[in-house]
Amino acid sequence: MSVTPENSQLFAALLPERQLDSLVGQWIHDDIPSFDVGGLVVGTAPKQATLWMKSSGILAGMPFVDAVFNHLQCSVEWNKDVAIEGKWIDVDGGKIALATVHGPVHKLLQGERTALNTMSRCSGVATGSHHSVEVARKIGWKGWVAGTRKTTPGFRVVEKYGLLVGGAATHRLDLSQMVMLKDNHIWAAGSITDAVKLARRAAGFSQKIEV
Repeated sequence: MSVTPENSQLFAALLPERQLDSLVGQWIHDDIPSFDVGGLVVGTAPKQATLWMKSSGILAGMPFVDAVFNHLQCSVEWNKDVAIEGKWIDVDGGKIALATVHGPVHKLLQGERTALNTMSRCSGVATGSHHSVEVARKIGWKGWVAGTRKTTPGFRVVEKYGLLVGGAATHRLDLSQMVMLKDNHIWAAGSITDAVKLARRAAGFSQKIEV
């Protein structure tokens, strides 16, 4: 199935709500481990902020922005004519308003950097994977273009999701999905045969083992 903006939006259903909220909580805690003095200064009056897109590329990560501000009791109103997950957005004519966020001003600022960094990272991965898939198709490659397990710590879900939105495959998501035995595993086990036998016993009959 080719990836289009229409079916890219379906990928949001992959993200378990509770897990996503827990992940967002870790991000927020990482940024605000104790007092938020800046939040005290700006106060709690209701305000609104605009989310702008300033670089051309594939838009990806809308569910993460929603999750960040929902966690902070703010609301996001997307510009539905422009903000379409998986769509290539050209900003050569100037920055484009993607959304308006409403909430207490200190909450807006608490979520601002986390939301922007997450969407920027996700959109960058989606854009890079989109370009890679395009190059592969132009030279006649019919197989999958896939990302590796080597994701940024704490950002695995964001980056794997970005791969999907950009049109690439996720390959394995983590060490628990599919078994890949490399030189180090074989060396430590003593032989390919011993490594595969032990891996098969632990992984069961249904999981793929690749050497």
